[in-house]
Amino acid sequence: MEVIFIKDLRGQGKKGDIKDVKTGYAENFLIKKGYAVLKTTESLRQLEKEQKEKKESDKKAKEEALALKEKIDKMTLEFQVKTGQGDKVFGSISPKQIKDELAKNNIKIEKNMIKLDNSISTLGFHKVDIELYPKVIATVKVHLVK
Repeated sequence: MEVIFIKDLRGQGKKGDIKDVKTGYAENFLIKKGYAVLKTTESLRQLEKEQKEKKESDKKAKEEALALKEKIDKMTLEFQVKTGQGDKVFGSISPKQIKDELAKNNIKIEKNMIKLDNSISTLGFHKVDIELYPKVIATVKVHLVK
Protein backbone atom coordinates (compact mmCIF):
# COMPACT_ATOMS: atom_id res chain seq x y z
CA MET A 1 0.00 0.00 0.00
CA GLU A 2 1.44 3.36 -1.00
CA VAL A 3 1.14 6.31 1.39
CA ILE A 4 2.18 9.95 1.35
CA PHE A 5 3.76 11.21 4.57
CA ILE A 6 2.18 14.42 5.86
CA LYS A 7 4.45 14.65 8.92
CA ASP A 8 8.04 13.67 9.53
CA LEU A 9 8.41 10.28 11.23
CA ARG A 10 11.95 9.48 12.23
CA GLY A 11 13.25 6.33 10.62
CA GLN A 12 10.25 6.03 8.28
CA GLY A 13 9.88 9.11 6.10
CA LYS A 14 9.79 12.87 5.83
CA LYS A 15 6.88 15.10 4.93
CA GLY A 16 6.12 14.68 1.22
CA ASP A 17 7.76 11.27 0.87
CA ILE A 18 5.82 8.55 -0.96
CA LYS A 19 6.53 5.06 0.40
CA ASP A 20 5.20 1.56 -0.07
CA VAL A 21 4.38 0.05 3.34
CA LYS A 22 2.44 -2.94 4.62
CA THR A 23 -1.33 -2.48 4.64
CA GLY A 24 -1.76 -3.12 8.38
CA TYR A 25 1.02 -0.69 9.33
CA ALA A 26 -0.42 1.99 7.05
CA GLU A 27 -4.02 1.64 8.26
CA ASN A 28 -3.40 0.97 11.96
CA PHE A 29 -0.54 3.34 12.62
CA LEU A 30 0.47 5.81 9.91
CA ILE A 31 -3.00 6.91 8.78
CA LYS A 32 -4.65 6.51 12.20
CA LYS A 33 -1.98 8.61 13.96
CA GLY A 34 -1.97 11.26 11.21
CA TYR A 35 1.52 10.64 9.85
CA ALA A 36 0.40 9.71 6.34
CA VAL A 37 -2.52 9.58 3.92
CA LEU A 38 -3.39 6.99 1.33
CA LYS A 39 -1.83 7.75 -2.08
CA THR A 40 -4.65 8.76 -4.42
CA THR A 41 -4.87 11.15 -7.35
CA GLU A 42 -6.44 13.73 -5.02
CA SER A 43 -3.72 13.38 -2.36
CA LEU A 44 -1.03 13.58 -5.07
CA ARG A 45 -2.62 16.76 -6.42
CA GLN A 46 -2.66 18.21 -2.88
CA LEU A 47 1.02 17.26 -2.37
CA GLU A 48 2.05 18.94 -5.63
CA LYS A 49 0.10 22.07 -4.68
CA GLU A 50 1.81 22.24 -1.26
CA GLN A 51 5.26 21.72 -2.79
CA LYS A 52 4.61 24.48 -5.34
CA GLU A 53 3.47 26.90 -2.60
CA LYS A 54 6.53 26.05 -0.47
CA LYS A 55 8.84 26.63 -3.44
CA GLU A 56 7.25 30.03 -4.13
CA SER A 57 7.46 31.11 -0.48
CA ASP A 58 11.11 29.97 -0.31
CA LYS A 59 11.89 31.96 -3.45
CA LYS A 60 10.24 35.06 -1.99
CA ALA A 61 12.09 34.65 1.33
CA LYS A 62 15.41 34.31 -0.49
CA GLU A 63 14.75 37.46 -2.55
CA GLU A 64 13.93 39.40 0.63
CA ALA A 65 17.11 38.06 2.26
CA LEU A 66 19.21 39.17 -0.73
CA ALA A 67 17.72 42.67 -0.59
CA LEU A 68 18.40 42.85 3.15
CA LYS A 69 21.96 41.59 2.56
CA GLU A 70 22.70 44.53 0.27
CA LYS A 71 21.46 46.93 2.92
CA ILE A 72 23.44 45.32 5.75
CA ASP A 73 26.67 45.01 3.74
CA LYS A 74 26.80 48.82 3.41
CA MET A 75 26.34 49.42 7.15
CA THR A 76 28.85 50.17 9.89
CA LEU A 77 27.68 49.87 13.47
CA GLU A 78 29.55 52.03 15.94
CA PHE A 79 29.76 51.14 19.62
CA GLN A 80 31.17 53.47 22.27
CA VAL A 81 33.00 51.38 24.87
CA LYS A 82 34.85 52.06 28.08
CA THR A 83 38.54 51.27 28.03
CA GLY A 84 41.17 50.85 30.67
CA GLN A 85 44.91 51.03 30.75
CA GLY A 86 46.50 50.38 27.34
CA ASP A 87 43.12 50.81 25.57
CA LYS A 88 41.89 47.46 26.92
CA VAL A 89 38.12 47.24 26.45
CA PHE A 90 35.96 46.47 29.48
CA GLY A 91 33.61 43.64 28.50
CA SER A 92 32.74 42.84 24.89
CA ILE A 93 30.05 43.36 22.26
CA SER A 94 27.46 40.59 22.25
CA PRO A 95 25.15 39.36 19.47
CA LYS A 96 22.22 40.89 21.39
CA GLN A 97 23.84 44.33 21.24
CA ILE A 98 24.41 43.94 17.50
CA LYS A 99 20.79 42.82 17.05
CA ASP A 100 19.53 45.83 19.04
CA GLU A 101 21.68 48.24 17.02
CA LEU A 102 20.36 46.77 13.76
CA ALA A 103 16.80 47.11 15.11
CA LYS A 104 17.44 50.85 15.58
CA ASN A 105 18.13 50.93 11.82
CA ASN A 106 14.82 49.12 11.08
CA ILE A 107 16.47 45.77 10.41
CA LYS A 108 14.82 42.97 12.32
CA ILE A 109 16.79 39.75 12.69
CA GLU A 110 17.03 37.00 15.27
CA LYS A 111 20.00 36.81 17.64
CA ASN A 112 20.86 33.28 16.49
CA MET A 113 21.38 34.54 12.91
CA ILE A 114 24.50 36.43 14.04
CA LYS A 115 27.56 34.21 13.60
CA LEU A 116 30.13 35.44 16.09
CA ASP A 117 33.12 33.10 16.59
CA ASN A 118 34.97 35.19 19.16
CA SER A 119 33.77 38.03 21.33
CA ILE A 120 34.46 41.52 20.03
CA SER A 121 36.66 43.03 22.71
CA THR A 122 39.27 45.16 20.95
CA LEU A 123 39.08 48.67 19.55
CA GLY A 124 38.80 49.09 15.80
CA PHE A 125 36.82 47.53 12.98
CA HIS A 126 35.47 43.98 13.05
CA LYS A 127 33.43 42.05 10.49
CA VAL A 128 30.43 40.08 11.71
CA ASP A 129 28.55 37.58 9.54
CA ILE A 130 24.76 37.37 9.67
CA GLU A 131 23.07 34.34 8.10
CA LEU A 132 19.80 35.73 6.70
CA TYR A 133 18.84 32.61 4.76
CA PRO A 134 20.72 29.39 3.97
CA LYS A 135 23.72 30.40 1.82
CA VAL A 136 22.81 34.13 2.06
CA ILE A 137 25.29 35.69 4.47
CA ALA A 138 25.55 39.42 5.05
CA THR A 139 28.60 41.05 6.64
CA VAL A 140 28.22 44.08 8.86
CA LYS A 141 31.17 46.15 10.04
CA VAL A 142 31.32 46.76 13.77
CA HIS A 143 33.48 49.66 14.94
CA LEU A 144 34.51 49.94 18.60
CA VAL A 145 35.60 53.41 19.71
CA LYS A 146 36.55 54.96 23.06
